[in-house]
Amino acid sequence: MTICAGCGEKEASRLECPNCKKLGIKGSFFCDQDSDLSLILGGEHKAIHSIVQLAAQNEASKESTLPANMRNYQFTGPLRPVYPLSAKRAIPSHIKKPDYADHPQGVSACESVREKRIKILNEEEIEAMRVVCRLGREVLDYTASFIKPGITTDELDAICHQACVERNAYPSPLNYAKFPKSVCISVNEVICHGIPDQRPLVEGDIVNLDVSLCFHSDLNATYPVGKIDEESADLIATTKKAVEEAIAICKPGVAYREIGNKIEEIVRPKGYSIVRRYTGHGVHTRFHCEPNIVHYGGSKMPGKMEAGHVFTIEPMINLGTANLDHWRDDWTAVTMDGRRSAQFEETILVTETGFDILTRPPTTSSSSHKKKKKKSKAKTDGIATPGGETPEVGTPTEEVANGVKELEVDGTS
Repeated sequence: MTICAGCGEKEASRLECPNCKKLGIKGSFFCDQDSDLSLILGGEHKAIHSIVQLAAQNEASKESTLPANMRNYQFTGPLRPVYPLSAKRAIPSHIKKPDYADHPQGVSACESVREKRIKILNEEEIEAMRVVCRLGREVLDYTASFIKPGITTDELDAICHQACVERNAYPSPLNYAKFPKSVCISVNEVICHGIPDQRPLVEGDIVNLDVSLCFHSDLNATYPVGKIDEESADLIATTKKAVEEAIAICKPGVAYREIGNKIEEIVRPKGYSIVRRYTGHGVHTRFHCEPNIVHYGGSKMPGKMEAGHVFTIEPMINLGTANLDHWRDDWTAVTMDGRRSAQFEETILVTETGFDILTRPPTTSSSSHKKKKKKSKAKTDGIATPGGETPEVGTPTEEVANGVKELEVDGTS
């Protein structure tokens, strides 16, 4: 039985407040015409109308910033992009560009020709990878040092772009298949390929920065924005652990599918899911190539590791379902249930005896670190770094590198 919304005692008839009906407010049924009119005209009920109308106007205002093709999209979670996007950032003419940089559709000609086998890099190519991966780590750590509540993802993109340019390096994502920015930034329920926009980060967010530099390094990490809840902290820590455990098994002769088996072994007991749609990949002169690295268990993916292979391990782990959707921007992948996702990525070289993580910062002694700080201008293989030296990063970068042991957590869910 439905109770009258007016008197709160009698059974309601089919009489309904017409304003509530227009505004989509359910439950405004009354026992008789007098009760109906008294409630509609009453100050309390008018206030309800006003609150709902104001909320609708605010939502409409947010929607108005979106391009037309996104305005009717049913978002899976609470995150919303904030448009307009900033203009495409310029690349100085002296920086060497990849073959897709000026292509109207962002097509890479070299990637259009499928490789018949996994490339084994020679010593010269491996050294080039070491250099660019070291620079990629510098750029990621530097950009991450600016993460805080209030900064927009577009501002982080500008910081990352400038850091690449100052290292005479092209930011690989820019115009790759028409991606409009220099770094992928994925917040909360965004799994990957988030486009930097005008939304400021807020306390409690988690954010992934995915940095790539040409010839190509590829790495990413997920960071807390201020204090985060326990659930998000555990998701980040578990994802980081899964990557570390998967890297540890790499050596010549190991089947590539074992990477997914190891990740599944870490993730499954937590009840989290592993995204299947996106995978790790080979990386060198091509941004994406063989081998294809699946991150879930039980796959029949062929291929074994050989010395000289270079590839990424980059599992995307979700709190809820592994199913995903895409915003209507051609890029942003989000969890279907709107729950959070985390990711870490490293570029791995298979050596004769095991592996080398090319995107890890080099270990330095305290004495060499002091000497480095005294230099007025530091250079990496002839490429100057901004500010004269590689920036030192405290939180959140070191937190993540140490397995997220020092995350600020408030314990709320």
